[in-house]
Amino acid sequence: MRSDSKDQFWLKHTLCSVLISALLILGTSARAQTSTVFAAASLKGALDEIVATYEEATDHRIILSFAGSSVLARQILFGAPADVFISANAKWMDYLEIEGLVARSSRVEIAANRLALVTSDLTLRGDIDLGVGHFDLIEKADKIAVGLVEAVPAGQYAKQALNAFGLWAALETQLVQLDNVRSALALVSLGEARFGIVYSSDLRASDHVALVGLFPENSHTAIRYPAAALGVHPSEAALEFLHYLQSKPAQSIFKAHGFVDLKSVTKP
Repeated sequence: MRSDSKDQFWLKHTLCSVLISALLILGTSARAQTSTVFAAASLKGALDEIVATYEEATDHRIILSFAGSSVLARQILFGAPADVFISANAKWMDYLEIEGLVARSSRVEIAANRLALVTSDLTLRGDIDLGVGHFDLIEKADKIAVGLVEAVPAGQYAKQALNAFGLWAALETQLVQLDNVRSALALVSLGEARFGIVYSSDLRASDHVALVGLFPENSHTAIRYPAAALGVHPSEAALEFLHYLQSKPAQSIFKAHGFVDLKSVTKP
């Protein structure tokens, strides 16, 4: 083969290799999608870890936005660009579904939780199921941190539980209501409130807060987290992420962060 023929051969070979590589890259880029997930504040630690494993296993990218479920639901109602919504109760998911903003067939439950009484006084650390005789200390407390009792799921559960024990009227004026459950936890962690009512999983987020005890499950609505894709025609990436949240790896991470098995929490 002549020298110029050899040069042409290798030039064509090189160009073909470059073209094939470019097509492979473009194909991967075309498959990769970015999804924005609006999620209840109590899910932060678990979802941060789950998303890291999901992104490592797929070509997709997830952008997480955390706040109180009520805040997120209202943002979605007013047009905030989100692909997936994860609420800390059914109420706010139902609200968006009624408004026609949820892909109903995609709706699933991904985690469950328990309601906990916590304290900044580490000497009161316990692990009990709270009963009528366990509330003497909080009745004397100046401040009890909770989520907004008319909007934030954790606050709504707290109000239900206090009503169940006949304590609502006595303690209502002592409640410091905040815009999400992690803000309530932070107030206790900083020592600004001696007690707080949060989720049991929230204890993993602070070394300065101790569990006093868990409220009986029959004192409030079951704490379950519904998740759904948004829009009439949700993206494949959004549906894929919802599927991953139900997988064994994701469920193991939820458990490691203090969430409880869905099967162990009775539906309301």
